Amino acid sequence: MAGSAAVTTAAGAALLSSCGNRSSADKPLSFWNFYSPAPQEDPNLVAQSDWFATAIDRWNSANTRQVAPVYMTGDQMNQRMPVAFASGDGPDIFLISPGDYLRYANGGVLQDLTPYMEQEAIDDYFPQALATRRSGDGIYGLPMEQEPLALFYDPELLEAVGIAEGDLPSDWEQLLELATELSAGSQTGLVLDVDPGYYQNFTFYPWLWQTGGDVIDPDSQKPAFDAEGPRAALDLFGRAIAEGATPRTRPANGDIVGAFTSQYAAFWETGVWDVQNLQLNAPDKTFGVLPLPPPAGGEQVTALGGWAWCVNARGTDPDAAARFVVSVLGSMDEESIAHHAAWNSPTIKGNMPSRASTDAVLDAEDAFADEHYRIFREDILPTGRAEPRFPPVVYKAVSDALQAVQLAGADPGEEARRAQQSLEGYLETYRGGSLI
Repeated sequence: MAGSAAVTTAAGAALLSSCGNRSSADKPLSFWNFYSPAPQEDPNLVAQSDWFATAIDRWNSANTRQVAPVYMTGDQMNQRMPVAFASGDGPDIFLISPGDYLRYANGGVLQDLTPYMEQEAIDDYFPQALATRRSGDGIYGLPMEQEPLALFYDPELLEAVGIAEGDLPSDWEQLLELATELSAGSQTGLVLDVDPGYYQNFTFYPWLWQTGGDVIDPDSQKPAFDAEGPRAALDLFGRAIAEGATPRTRPANGDIVGAFTSQYAAFWETGVWDVQNLQLNAPDKTFGVLPLPPPAGGEQVTALGGWAWCVNARGTDPDAAARFVVSVLGSMDEESIAHHAAWNSPTIKGNMPSRASTDAVLDAEDAFADEHYRIFREDILPTGRAEPRFPPVVYKAVSDALQAVQLAGADPGEEARRAQQSLEGYLETYRGGSLI
């Protein structure tokens, strides 16, 4: 989810004029992704790679136009994709997070997948999963998963200070008080992300939404950051560090497995993907999951991340690429539904499904029997809101305010006003898809 705002802004402007159709009768469709073919030998990563390979092999065995996976890391994709599109050599199929959507949608390089889908399949997607990949009636990306955020915790550290699992913090003040009490020596009470980037913003949005505030007002599409809610959320992140509840650098180099097994952290904000991470890599370590506590009197809200498959409208063969993507992720075919469900099962990725049919398959298989997945599915996912698809300038204004308050001790009110002014100036000349 991280990316360079400078590269993004420059590339986004060039996307409109620099991409040309590269049709060739026998040229395979390039599929840029960070899963397959996996160079690692980790069994779980191999399983994820094999899932992609199975989908590609199934298509290739039945179609003349072949698909060729191109593996690269997430950082490599963030750096190379904008440049590739700007030079007219973007991939035919690629993965994007909601934060990247408007970059490519506003550049006119995303293929509308609606004509290739049955209405039943469109309706099968959970609305919050599909919302950030739609413009009007068009669908420009198919999500393969939903990734809600929560608080993971170490029951042993809580028990050491007399906190039973029935007495977990239920609001911001209780969380900060307990996290401060648990922070001593090499042990920290609450781990929040501190590195600037799209991912940090993603982890910040739920706390902001819990106040009833927002960055952009959904109805007016105007900035709403200079308000009580955003100021309170910024203040929460600032106080967490100032009061000693949260460290300035994440323990164990950001690895929750290492931190929990060494008892370096009591609470850690992260997503559903870390359930599988902990179970596979620290099978003997007990841990718990709870919804992000809201401010006193507020409502629980979480953010839903996840990746989507998109098609380059000016690529080698957009029609074939769209049919491939829909056949894997957007079809009512039983084989497609089962394959989609397998991706989200604990044996492969362990995320929440983005479609009702795949959810039903996993439910029938009792895939959510584990208590951690059950909490995510029953208690956390229903409170989810799709990760915003803000363009780089909007993301950067929020990121700058968050960094200033969190790490430089700046005043939340002043930073909220500064961000508001930046957003207002940008939106005066913005011409593109709706921000929310």
